[in-house]
Amino acid sequence: MNLITKAYLLQHLLRWRRTWDKRNTHYRFTVPGNPRFMGARDAVQLIHDGDVVATSGIAGNQRMSILLWAIRELFDETGHPGNLTVMNTSGQGGRGKVPGTVEDLGAEGLCTRLITGHMETVKALLKLAAAGKLELQCLPQGIVAFLIEAQGRGEDSILSKTGIGTFVDPRVGSGSHIFDPKAEQLISVEGDQLRYRAPKIRVALFGAPAADREGNLYLDNATVIAETFDIVRAARKNGGRVIANVGCIVEKGAGKVVIPAQDVDAIVFDPDCEQTFTIKHRKYWSLFTPHSNLPVEEAISRLRFINHVLHITPRRTPIDNALARLAAQTFALNARPGINVNIGVGLPEEACRMLFEAGLLQTVTVFTESGVIGGLPAPGVFFGAAACPKKLVRSAEVFRMCGSQLDVTLLGVLEADSEGNVNVSRRGQGPMNYVGPGGFIDITTGARMVIFVTSWMARADIRIEGGRIKIVKPGEPKFVDKVSEITFSGKQALKAGKKVFYVTTVGVFQLTERGVELIRVMPGIDIQKDILAVSPMRIVLPASGNVPVADASVVTGAGFRLGFPE
Repeated sequence: MNLITKAYLLQHLLRWRRTWDKRNTHYRFTVPGNPRFMGARDAVQLIHDGDVVATSGIAGNQRMSILLWAIRELFDETGHPGNLTVMNTSGQGGRGKVPGTVEDLGAEGLCTRLITGHMETVKALLKLAAAGKLELQCLPQGIVAFLIEAQGRGEDSILSKTGIGTFVDPRVGSGSHIFDPKAEQLISVEGDQLRYRAPKIRVALFGAPAADREGNLYLDNATVIAETFDIVRAARKNGGRVIANVGCIVEKGAGKVVIPAQDVDAIVFDPDCEQTFTIKHRKYWSLFTPHSNLPVEEAISRLRFINHVLHITPRRTPIDNALARLAAQTFALNARPGINVNIGVGLPEEACRMLFEAGLLQTVTVFTESGVIGGLPAPGVFFGAAACPKKLVRSAEVFRMCGSQLDVTLLGVLEADSEGNVNVSRRGQGPMNYVGPGGFIDITTGARMVIFVTSWMARADIRIEGGRIKIVKPGEPKFVDKVSEITFSGKQALKAGKKVFYVTTVGVFQLTERGVELIRVMPGIDIQKDILAVSPMRIVLPASGNVPVADASVVTGAGFRLGFPE
């Protein structure tokens, strides 16, 4: 990436930061003879007290900021619409920092129930829950997508094996009502499956790239399709309303008609409506679309630069790079060309970078839970989108792929335990420490191989000295005897015949019938002192007693090579 591009990106970020809370909810774009076009305040008056409002999107993708601001302003002024249930598949908040997100609904009495798969980003709503002013209902992300899809068919529940043995299984954990046992339970056991339910959607709320003057909506330059089709169908089936926020007005036929005018009740044109985080639809970036003509290397370089400037993604250290190489090597040794791969956020993204640089990702198909197929998952603030994707599909469609076509997934870890269980959904006590599983449960249920990538300890001082790993100061164990919440069931994984690896800064572990077995150790690590003596997890060694040592190139990067086995 050259200096001119860097200067452009810096100017882009400065403009965005200066105007990120710019709004005019009184602005009204109308089309003579077409009552569907109206201002944001007019549109949100179609939402009634007590409605179930379904939103589409993930993270900063498909944000409809002007509608969320209008809802909040009207509520502050009139008390309406109130007592809303907000339902979506994944996190659509701003972590208490970025305005114009679902967090703007975080006023007492406005949103009183949240049904979602990921909660960490909606800090304002979590604060209400902590104060007993909002009910939290947690369902796996894919399950929410399937429930929305089912409502479009007139069905109010689904049966699935997804979630068995995890905390959403009422026999194991809390089920859907994670903090209030008096709240409605949306999950029940039915034979060898779980029955999932959700309330009827009355309002579909989403952002879209463009509309023509007849009211047809176009999604050609969107970063994700997500749940757009399905929330529209569900709202229509349930006799509800469909409200869209668009960023461009185009001539009819300017793109593929995705949602016909007759299925839309209100269209709000806002020139500041975003394609994704920081980027407006009227100045969309083609690198996020299937018709991108930018090399994927350049696209990823630009996105990484933005995250670096914003300090969103962690600054990676040499020890992180060593972990990423070990994870990439584990993938290469156990995978093969032609497979379907899912990459999680955080350290798995670093392993993905190693695989990309080695050319291995050219022979596999990477997809994300947001429904983006091909290309490379976009990092940091652009999570959910992809650089140079090949295709965008609905959320329900991609989770159907997870259930039948997912070969390998690389995911992060908060805690792992002696039975191979993993927790990624709960950081600590209370709503403010709750993350939610996102698509983790759906993905690990479907994947044939799961590679967890994580540091050995939290807040430890682990360094590379003389080409070897050295634990200078131990931290808080992440490998414990029993996790605080089961988001991944080791028992169910073994029963399903999955291959499960836990790649850490000290070595690689594998889930076996004997337990969690250390199968490779990093150079410099003393197995007894650095692993067995400090880990509450019960760890077993190979029957031979000999643990292979990883090559020094994994630690240093010098001469490191990756390739699939012949």
